Amino acid sequence: MSVTVRELAALVGGKVLGDGDLAIAAARPLGDARTGDITFLESDKHTTQLATSAASAVVSTAALASDGRTFIIVPDPFGAFIAIAQRLHGKPQRPPCGIDPLASIDPTAQIGEGVSIHAFARVGAGTVIGKRCRLHSGVVIGDDCRLGDDVVLHPHVVLYDGAILGDRVIIHANCVIGADGFGYRFQNGRHVKVPQLGTVEIAADVEIGACTTIDRGTFGATQIGEGTKIDNLVMIGHNCQVGRNNILVSQVGIAGSCSTGSYVVMAGQVGIADHVRIGDGAVIGAKSGVSKDVPAGQRTFGYPAMREREYLKRMLLLEKLPDMRRELHRIREHLGLREDEAA
Repeated sequence: MSVTVRELAALVGGKVLGDGDLAIAAARPLGDARTGDITFLESDKHTTQLATSAASAVVSTAALASDGRTFIIVPDPFGAFIAIAQRLHGKPQRPPCGIDPLASIDPTAQIGEGVSIHAFARVGAGTVIGKRCRLHSGVVIGDDCRLGDDVVLHPHVVLYDGAILGDRVIIHANCVIGADGFGYRFQNGRHVKVPQLGTVEIAADVEIGACTTIDRGTFGATQIGEGTKIDNLVMIGHNCQVGRNNILVSQVGIAGSCSTGSYVVMAGQVGIADHVRIGDGAVIGAKSGVSKDVPAGQRTFGYPAMREREYLKRMLLLEKLPDMRRELHRIREHLGLREDEAA
């Protein structure tokens, strides 16, 4: 079903330059757009690509509205394009399906209004499920868990006993929340398990990617702060306290008892040693290994992790190493020194 440019502009609060009655059938990126489509232009880096695009209309800023096509002018083209794409292609939310006969719900569990629990999901004793939650097939929720409203658990998510999830939490497939932390004491020549008696608390508006694991606390709670977004294949150890609005990218590993402030960013494959504190707004570059505290606002890179400025200096020196080695060899030859003779 097509809509007009004018209707789409009203949707995103934009201004039309050109034919407002132009019919739009689809929203596609620049490289894929065809006649009858709308696309977007976010920066002047892509203006040459726009010149060869077949798109009939463009979402952009006034400064980038450069050719004779129809434009929707907005301050944030990418955000507006998302809304337009959802309008044209988004799937409507399915109505609640209730509790499938093949789901297993303990009689003592409390289930809120408008909840969907699919086949082969299991809800344990004493657990409370908030309104409009969606539990997909194979979800296992232990005893005495609490889920807020509008929580979505995708297939085969596992919540161990006592886990607490805030409103609008989304957890993707095959995550495990609340498994025992990796805690052992060495006694009498063997590793003896330390009982993991705590739980996991995940605040509102957190999203957790597929196959991520978050361990329960030893005595208290491992906590994930409001608005934090966690990618696939992330490991968060026991007793960690992750702050608000953090971004943890794929394959981050955080050892036990670490804490982060608000708005921390960890890029892919970052490793954090135990008991490390990461301050507000810190950024840690990909594959960095962090073994000591990182102050608020600091950009940290490398293994071992160091301040960005020091890291860049070392990278420049590494680039010069082949030339330095050749120069050293030339000097040794000039002095008549063998390679194994140290000056």
